[in-house]
Amino acid sequence: MAQLRAVDPVDPVAVAGLAVEVGADLVVIGPEAPLVAGVADAVRAKGIAVFGPSAEAARLEGSKTFAKEVMTAAGVPTARAYPCTDEASTAAALDRFDPPYVVKNDGLAAGKGVVVTDDRAAAEAHARECGRVVIEEYLAGPEVSLFVVTDGETAVPLLPAQDFKRVGDGDSGPNTGGMGAYAPLPWAPPDLVDEVMRDVVHPTLAEMRRRGTPFSGLLYVGLAITADGPRVIEFNARFGDPETQVVLALLETPLGGLLHAAATGTLADHPPLRWRTGAAVTVVVAAEGYPAGPRTGDVITGGEQPGVIHAGTARRTADGALLSAGGRVLCGTATGPDLAAARDAVYQVVRGIELPGSHYRRDIAATAIDGRITLPG
Repeated sequence: MAQLRAVDPVDPVAVAGLAVEVGADLVVIGPEAPLVAGVADAVRAKGIAVFGPSAEAARLEGSKTFAKEVMTAAGVPTARAYPCTDEASTAAALDRFDPPYVVKNDGLAAGKGVVVTDDRAAAEAHARECGRVVIEEYLAGPEVSLFVVTDGETAVPLLPAQDFKRVGDGDSGPNTGGMGAYAPLPWAPPDLVDEVMRDVVHPTLAEMRRRGTPFSGLLYVGLAITADGPRVIEFNARFGDPETQVVLALLETPLGGLLHAAATGTLADHPPLRWRTGAAVTVVVAAEGYPAGPRTGDVITGGEQPGVIHAGTARRTADGALLSAGGRVLCGTATGPDLAAARDAVYQVVRGIELPGSHYRRDIAATAIDGRITLPG
């Protein structure tokens, strides 16, 4: 049975101490902030297997500038980009590109540090707010998320997925941490994963080894499929929400053994992954006001039904009522023999959730089912 323990997740000493106290055989570090803070290093120092990169390796997510430096050194196909630290460098970088402008917070921003806009004033305002940013060329084409489990040498790709960052239907409104996802991708080129592993993943891992900071854990590769082929939008150092929900819903191989093999450097000996047939779709139910200012403390009903995964919820002490406690509060996940069936099933789950003022996208996976996704060129 899972047990919640009180510990500061970004305190390396505290987390390592808890791992020793409970006699952990494997520690899986989920969020990015503890990884960047060095929690994996502290736990490894206690002789405990850890799934998650070191603080130095986690800079692939912790610093967009660092990630671009690694990609450039490794010859990884990605967008042209310029690091900026003040208004003058920001203006010079924006002058190099036509809209839409892509402005990324250089540090961690919980999935909401990117602004893509035709409005130069909005791009400049985001840069001022962040302080340090990376300004990139816009990559046109459908986006793909690929998770790769690695022990630093061997790398095993999971199923590619597609998520939906904008808050509203038709990709309208501001970026969020993700409002839904689906897998597999019926429109993706059949050799996509092989190409990304060859041109992106293995060169990146080799460059990290060359620097003396091998990357072990989960390498998330965010891609745009452009007219010139796959191009990297970003790296993350951990599983991404909500794509993880759909990918793991289709994984038949036990996850614990896979992560342990990566954590102990034995991934080359792990059996090939087994996948369930069919498809999976997840839809996020967000609180009123999300992403700008989510309202919390509202009572939720329908959150206990099968297929519902909790993200931002809490229990009221007085009566045990389920309350909203975050922006992306819940998500429904469902599988089916095909994408259309999985989509129908997940919206049935979501419609059974009641949260005052909540909202969710109603078009997750619709374009893929309708055959409306086209590849450039």
